[in-house]
Amino acid sequence: MRWVILDTETTGLDPDDGHRVIEIGAVEVINRSITGRDFHVYLNPERDSDPGALDVHGLTTEFLSDKPKFNHVVSDFLAFIKDAELIIHNAPFDLKFLNSELAKVGHPKITEISGPVTDSLQHAKSLYPGKRNSLDALCERYQVSNSHRTLHGALLDSRLLAEVWLGMTRGQDSLAIEEVYSASHNTPAEKKQFYELPSVMVSPEEQQAHEAYLAALDKTSGDQTLWRQLTARSGA
Repeated sequence: MRWVILDTETTGLDPDDGHRVIEIGAVEVINRSITGRDFHVYLNPERDSDPGALDVHGLTTEFLSDKPKFNHVVSDFLAFIKDAELIIHNAPFDLKFLNSELAKVGHPKITEISGPVTDSLQHAKSLYPGKRNSLDALCERYQVSNSHRTLHGALLDSRLLAEVWLGMTRGQDSLAIEEVYSASHNTPAEKKQFYELPSVMVSPEEQQAHEAYLAALDKTSGDQTLWRQLTARSGA
């Protein structure tokens, strides 16, 4: 399973108004492991950014003036995303801009080159309806450090989103045994619900070490240790 976590920065809000992509950042994740392989490029949009957009990303016209144009990097970009499932926060925004850039240089839409596209914002809204689901809010929710994020940046935001996405999609492995199907009738032949797990007694030394570990977690998490909350609810 190969994901590419992707983000862009732009000169404004709508490519139909002549706005362009000025930065692309993408992070590769294979089998739920961040590989360390990235794609990152600044682009010369041949125009100024709107003041509101400049306040967000801080990429000035002067800084971008010597950067490559999109047609010079498109082949490397498409090779990086080829056949991967794209994970994008507020995907319609980025896709509209990227498809506009691709059309300008005679390439098909991005989904004809990549695999499917998943909007992490919509996924977050389904998990937390009515809550704030910006990237900053999700970083706080999943305890992903974003203290170094003073301005938006495509590669930085992609790296943060990769950590957040792994947190959002991390399920718990079940101990239930799958149904065993009869080869001759394709019907359940045997069904068991759970493994019988052995009971292991904890020594006083192990209990003491456990309490010391939880105390350290309490200190670093501001007394928000999940284990404490769960044991309090269960009355343990």
